[in-house]
Amino acid sequence: MNEPKGQDNVPDPRNVTPLSAPPADLTPQRGGGDTLSFVMDVPVEVTIELGRKTAKIGEVLRLGPGSILELSKANGEPLDVYVNNRLIARGEAVVVGERYGIRLTEVLVGDERGVRGSKE
Repeated sequence: MNEPKGQDNVPDPRNVTPLSAPPADLTPQRGGGDTLSFVMDVPVEVTIELGRKTAKIGEVLRLGPGSILELSKANGEPLDVYVNNRLIARGEAVVVGERYGIRLTEVLVGDERGVRGSKE
């Protein structure tokens, strides 16, 4: 369509037809007890944070085999558990066979949860 310059492409309200759709069926479906079942197979990243350290570039450049970095968490202090960078729980380190694990001691809900890197 060739419209004069400076005029908006606003449809003429007389030519607009209202959308008609059947009403949504909001009744629970058979076996619909688990309404989140469609997201149960979505992968998420789980991170356990042992501690943090802020260092100067010079300190980092001097690191080598045998170097020790002292972290912010004290021995025995709970480790933070993040899911997709959101704090969801705390726990203690355990050894399961030949691997490390974490025993959850606290699961956070609502406002207690925070995003990693933010001041909590």
